[in-house]
Amino acid sequence: MTRSARRTRRMLRLTGAGAAALLALSACSSSDQDSGGGSGASSAGGPDKLSGTVNVFAAASLTESFTELGKEFEKQHPGTEVVFNFGGSDSLAAGITSGAPADVFASASTRTMKVVTDADAAAGTPAAFVRNQLEIATLPGNPDEVASLKDLTGDDLKVVLCDRTVPCGAAAQKALTAAGLKLTPVSYEEDVKSALNKVVLKEADAAVVYKTDVKAAGDKVEGVEFPESADAVNDYPITLLKDAPNAEVGKAFIELVRSAEGQKVLTEAGFTAP
Repeated sequence: MTRSARRTRRMLRLTGAGAAALLALSACSSSDQDSGGGSGASSAGGPDKLSGTVNVFAAASLTESFTELGKEFEKQHPGTEVVFNFGGSDSLAAGITSGAPADVFASASTRTMKVVTDADAAAGTPAAFVRNQLEIATLPGNPDEVASLKDLTGDDLKVVLCDRTVPCGAAAQKALTAAGLKLTPVSYEEDVKSALNKVVLKEADAAVVYKTDVKAAGDKVEGVEFPESADAVNDYPITLLKDAPNAEVGKAFIELVRSAEGQKVLTEAGFTAP
């Protein structure tokens, strides 16, 4: 082999090694970009991916619709988890102002939301996203033939109401006042689901609850509308909380609730637009 040929082979080997090194360096660089460099960015260079748990404190009457929206949210944002705390809006507000870790608060009344805003615990101004109206829930088939709010004042009926401190109880009192009626229930319940459950379990003959709860109960109860309910319609406000542990995911959940998709779920549950 000539000296010129040996030199050419050496150069080819060096060139091959250099190309391999360059390819390895390029692969490392690509891998760093795909991993997002620890920034949480997607491999396509898009915005940061939502992840982690979002804690939502919501009025008991939102149980079915928010549970459905929570599942949809997790489907849209893999890596997130929506944890709900459903209950009476007053007790939820008290928990928030006492420092309970929460990202979002959805209340069944503006009065209860004011407890949170007055404590400077809300981030921004709460926005009403739905409205709800009262209805009488009776036993299936309405055996006591309840046709009006006045029918609930009879001594022969066992009627339950929500506690006056929670939105459904305050609304019921407002409707009774509008009708000029006085009603003494057999019990006051801590939230609307507890009041409805008394009828479902046949521990009461009737309860004044929300239309949405009557609808959610299906054939376990029968609903009776009454005109005075128009005087006690509740607006439902929602807000991100000031000390939200996962504010970005909280904002995204609120966006879903207020979106056309979220409003469709809420409307199908019996809520109306604010």
